[in-house]
Amino acid sequence: MKTEQGSENGQRPAMAPLAIVGIGSLFPQAGDTGVFWSNIREGVDAITEVPETHWRSDDYFDPNPKTPDKVYAKRGGFLAPVDFRPMDYGVLPNALEAIDTSQLLGLVAVEQALRDAGYAEGKSLDRDRVSVVLGVTGTLELVVPLGARLGHPRWREALRDAGIADAIAEDVMQRISDSYVPWQENSFPGLLGNVVAGRISKHFDFGGTNCVVDAACGSSLSALNLAALELTTGRADMVISGGIDTFNDIFMYTCFSKTPALSPSGHAKPFSDNADGTTLGEGLGIVVIKRLADAERDGDKIYAVIKGIGASSDGRAGAIYEPSAAGQQKALQRAYAQAGIDPQTIELIEAHGTGTKVGDTVEVTALQEVFGEAETPWCAIGSIKSQIGHTKAAAGAAGMIKAAMALYHKTLPPTIKVEKPQERVSSATSPFYVNTELRPWIPRGDHPRRAGISPRGLAR
Repeated sequence: MKTEQGSENGQRPAMAPLAIVGIGSLFPQAGDTGVFWSNIREGVDAITEVPETHWRSDDYFDPNPKTPDKVYAKRGGFLAPVDFRPMDYGVLPNALEAIDTSQLLGLVAVEQALRDAGYAEGKSLDRDRVSVVLGVTGTLELVVPLGARLGHPRWREALRDAGIADAIAEDVMQRISDSYVPWQENSFPGLLGNVVAGRISKHFDFGGTNCVVDAACGSSLSALNLAALELTTGRADMVISGGIDTFNDIFMYTCFSKTPALSPSGHAKPFSDNADGTTLGEGLGIVVIKRLADAERDGDKIYAVIKGIGASSDGRAGAIYEPSAAGQQKALQRAYAQAGIDPQTIELIEAHGTGTKVGDTVEVTALQEVFGEAETPWCAIGSIKSQIGHTKAAAGAAGMIKAAMALYHKTLPPTIKVEKPQERVSSATSPFYVNTELRPWIPRGDHPRRAGISPRGLAR
């Protein structure tokens, strides 16, 4: 479809092609992008039982989804401990416990990405022309323990009502308080999502825009959308973008358990006929973006070129959490119209693919409406969530990095845990097939290798 042909349907005019010139990441069982890509290629299952560093399953697990204040899942994708040296990033050691993990590890992932792009040292960079736009959900992990400390009036009242002596009650209250992170001067900025981007801009001395975008599961690719606007309008020459989510504690598991959306088996199986829900993960995916012309001029390494980005809202549809195929279809059409690309030249879709039957079916329905029918499947479809879980605000970034590395290495990566695809994917006229093993990417036709990434968020 030509870009000009889409103008009547609300599509934006073509944007200047953008280049991914650096990548940094921390994902389950992968402390950098090299290991992450190796795990993707080899089909490594990074899903484990919850470690006690996050929460204790003995305290909260109950297989009955209806049990109050319990969760029926105890598996997920969890980051390994990181050797963080606070003074390297201008953080005082005594302030560490008052600063959210997302803020701290964001510095590590961005440093990886800048080093990968060659701008950590050596290559010249106008820091006043660098923006930071990241996908981060509104609530950070540190909010929960700091808020819990404020329950002391209720604790005292309950102890008094139970007939506990005042001295014993005060001792109990002190013990409870000591189990939570204390409030201090650094707590307020330490728990704010927007400070994830602000702390990065401060440490690396960037003078452009810094902000975060909360679009639920679509946060990181919504951030990429704003990053593209920064570059297209000339407000920045480089943007640090992607998504960050280290919020995988019992609060988040309870949110998903009571929806309910979690897999009782503990494994997300995107597009599988026996999919039973999603699995939670955490991670950080950072990309360094420049205009393609500038990247080529500066001799940058180019992982992939971004040609078009589409976004949509469902409008007046069903429930706020109910996905709409029509809404997703609009976003896809806008992206391909902006890029001036025929969807039939796309050979890899890194889908949202949560492993929920309804969500996956709606997503495939939207894709099939845009891609059309086929006599033989020709486009691989998959989801990184089968390996690392649903990384929420970082989900789109994880998929984007997977797709970019697949293009760069000319490889079709596998999606694991799918023995038999769901009927909607494997129908006789479907253009899609679930790629379950590593394959060389041999393009069909006379066009370059092309991939699409499909995110989704609540209240789209």
